[in-house]
Amino acid sequence: MAEAGEQKYVLQTVPFDARFPNTNQTMNCFQNYCDYFKCIKAKGDDYAPCKQFKRTYRTLCPNEWIGKWDEQRDAGTFPGNLEP
Repeated sequence: MAEAGEQKYVLQTVPFDARFPNTNQTMNCFQNYCDYFKCIKAKGDDYAPCKQFKRTYRTLCPNEWIGKWDEQRDAGTFPGNLEP
């Protein structure tokens, strides 16, 4: 039982995605990264359903990949399609 001032954390993993049935989750990571930026471009940063894409890619993707992709997006050299 949490005492006063303590925070309660709920640990969850990303749900199964039938588009990516194999154990290698590289494409799942990349697709959710792209889907997140497509979603916020179409619906805005505060659109709640977009946050599931972000939670998924932040869980599945190595931080180094995310950092590299963020740099590529900023430079206009990202290899994926981010148009909604």
